[in-house]
Amino acid sequence: MTDLSPRTGPETPSPAAGTKRKWLPMIVIAGVLVAGGVIVTQFLRSAVDYYCNVDEVGTRSGCDVNRRLRVQGVVQRGTVRSAGSDTDFVIAFNGAEMAVSYDGEPGGIFKECIPVVVHGHFDTASDTFLGDRVEVKHSDEYVAVNDERLAESDALADACETGTP
Repeated sequence: MTDLSPRTGPETPSPAAGTKRKWLPMIVIAGVLVAGGVIVTQFLRSAVDYYCNVDEVGTRSGCDVNRRLRVQGVVQRGTVRSAGSDTDFVIAFNGAEMAVSYDGEPGGIFKECIPVVVHGHFDTASDTFLGDRVEVKHSDEYVAVNDERLAESDALADACETGTP
C-alpha cells in the first residue's frame, strides 16, 4: 500500500540544483576581478609614461624611442600645420627638435612658442612623434617636481617669441 499522507519536514534539494546556484556568484566575482584588472592595467600603463625633454629622447634611460612617452618641448614658430583632423608641428628643447603629428586639434591655448607636453610614441619609420594628447598648462604636481625643467622651457619659449636662438 502507498502512503498518501502529506510530508511535514523540509525537502532537501537535489545535489545538481545546489551546484548550479554556486556557479553564478563565482562567475560574477570572476567578471568583476577581470574588469578591475583591466582598469588597473590601463591606469598603470599611463602612470609609467616617462616625462622626457626632446633632447633626452633616445639618450636618457627610460626615454627610449620604443616606448610610450610624455615629451616636453616648445612649439616652434611657423611649424604648426593642420591637415584635416591632424595637427603637425615641431617641438624643441636644448637645441634638439622633434616633429610631432597629433591626432586631432590640440585646442585650448595651444599656439606657437609655448611649452607643451605631448603624450604618445615615436614612429621610427617616419621619424615623427605620434601624439594622442597635448598638455599646454602644466599641473601643480608636475611643476613641483620639475621646477628646473620648466624654468628652462620658459626661457626657450621667451626666446622663441622674441625670435632669438
